[in-house]
Amino acid sequence: MQENQIQCQTSPSNMSVELPVTIKYGHSERRLEGFLFRYTLDPNITFAEPAKSFLSGGRVIRVRGHNLDVVQSPKIRITVSPSERHRRGLGRWRRIVPETECPQNALCSIQQFEELCLINSSYLILCKTPAINLLLRIGQVKLEFILDNLIFDFNSLHPTPFSYEVNPALKPLNTEDPAKPYRHKPGSVISVEGENLDLAISKEEVVAMIGEGVCAVKTLTRNHLYCDPPPEQPVPRHQTQREGTDSLPEFTVQMGNLNFLLGRVQYDTESQLTFPLEAQIGLGVGASLVALIVLFIVFVYRRKSKQALRDYKKVQIQLENLETSVRDRCKKEFTDLMTEMMDLTSDLVGTGIPFLDYRSYAERIFFPGHRESPLRRGLDMPECRRQTMEQGLVQLSNLLNSKLFLTKFIHTLEIQRTFSPRDRAYVASLLTVSLHGKLEYFTDILKTLLNDLIEQYVAKNPKLMLRRTETVVEKLLTNWMSICLYTFVRDSVGEPRGIKHQVDKGPVDGVTGKAKYTLNDNRLLREDLEYRSLTLNAVTQTEAAVGEAEDSQGVSVKVLDCDTITQVKEKTLDQLYKGTPYCHRPDPDSLDLEWRSGLAGHLILSDEDVTSVIQGTWKRLNTLQHYKVPDGATVALVPRVTKHIPRETQDYVPGESESDA
Repeated sequence: MQENQIQCQTSPSNMSVELPVTIKYGHSERRLEGFLFRYTLDPNITFAEPAKSFLSGGRVIRVRGHNLDVVQSPKIRITVSPSERHRRGLGRWRRIVPETECPQNALCSIQQFEELCLINSSYLILCKTPAINLLLRIGQVKLEFILDNLIFDFNSLHPTPFSYEVNPALKPLNTEDPAKPYRHKPGSVISVEGENLDLAISKEEVVAMIGEGVCAVKTLTRNHLYCDPPPEQPVPRHQTQREGTDSLPEFTVQMGNLNFLLGRVQYDTESQLTFPLEAQIGLGVGASLVALIVLFIVFVYRRKSKQALRDYKKVQIQLENLETSVRDRCKKEFTDLMTEMMDLTSDLVGTGIPFLDYRSYAERIFFPGHRESPLRRGLDMPECRRQTMEQGLVQLSNLLNSKLFLTKFIHTLEIQRTFSPRDRAYVASLLTVSLHGKLEYFTDILKTLLNDLIEQYVAKNPKLMLRRTETVVEKLLTNWMSICLYTFVRDSVGEPRGIKHQVDKGPVDGVTGKAKYTLNDNRLLREDLEYRSLTLNAVTQTEAAVGEAEDSQGVSVKVLDCDTITQVKEKTLDQLYKGTPYCHRPDPDSLDLEWRSGLAGHLILSDEDVTSVIQGTWKRLNTLQHYKVPDGATVALVPRVTKHIPRETQDYVPGESESDA
């Protein structure tokens, strides 16, 4: 109580109510008119954080709850009591009475530290932790919040008990000489080394300053602090008239109640002012030269770019013209193809499609490239050995009927390095002929071999499987499919497709068989040749015998001037014997092509003669262009009189025949 005021402490109330205020002086009392005192609900704390602080204190504890603004004097209290020593004895805890004399550097009595808190709102109070002695850290720490007459224990508000940690330590910026200022390059981050930096504080609570400027803390670890300084050097907090290092701003770091002075900071902007004049002149001259070079490069680049753009437009125009020409040519070729296909179809409708008998078909499939099938050959041996040979063949037939022997036999042949693809195809064809009468057994053997082949290619490269007929198994599969597809091809899909007709429209190499218009990429003739189409008038041998060759109306044969004489004979036979099976046609090697040019007489044409062109060690085959045969010339196929030695046939390469297309 003072002369002009009285302080009273209210008594508790069990309800929220408004009551009048009455003051008694002895036997008299006074009541405050127009004023009622209101009891509100008790303040309540629901949560508090964080649960750690440095020994120096100053860390803000955020206290959250309800009705916190009715408290007149909120406080935070730290109680440090000596640690109780417990000893286990007779199954229970006993408390040992502390010694009467307190040792040095020890906590012997309970100590309390209080700090006032700041009311932020009705649901938030901010309290700074008090500072305690380092020796008190070994005692038991208890934190309480005092809201007038209400006390709240921190341990009941937070899952982690409150504890104190040792103070952090920061090293000066210039560790080599702390008295000298720290040279900072603008744009970089300032790094400060220390110890125990993040034990009891977060980077948001750390305040780093460079003079009046704020250095924003980006990262805080146990031993490092990184902050982003202002882009320009700030002014010092306490400006003086002195020059030198005293006019530089000080780098300070505040962690709670701790303030660290880590040295002065000097930005490196002054180094540009002390740049030598000679160096500046040299730098200017160098920059000018670089600018001239860059301008020259840009000029050349623009000129080259314009030239490249003009070339690109030219190429684009050429491509458009090429596309137009290709489109027009495709239309023309398609129209010609459809017309020729209709003519070919109409010819075949009347004459029918010539099919080979099954025996000839099988011989050509199994043994391609052979003039005479091995099946037509007899056993050319003495009679004394014929019986032994026949017994051996019977025993071999019995062995081939053994699945184990046959599969092992084929695998053994496959691993032989000296066994060429041609020999493998030949052996496979012979096996096919021997197993032809047992197609079910042949199919079972083929399934087993294909399974082994698939496992082999899966381990290596699956994409190469069945690409070329280079193994016995692949040739067996080809022969098996040819056997099974003969009836289907003859009865169902044997309609004219014009594949051979289309191939003959372009050049075909007379030696390798490569064609310009082929469906097989391996047999594609990639050379660009100049040629033109010719229409020859072919007469039959009967017409030539009766002397009507010059006046008779023969058959028109379309050929190319680059065709060899053998190719012309084959195309002529195709027209003369249209609708006749191939087995009933004469062999082209048994006939000669005779050119009849009226009064000029007759000339026998052949692939090789004394007029053939020789280039080094190579001899070029004669063509119609070589003999200068004109368009519309009359030719005839006459029996060969002179003995003809045929050219060596080409080796058969499995998987590359035109029929595979």
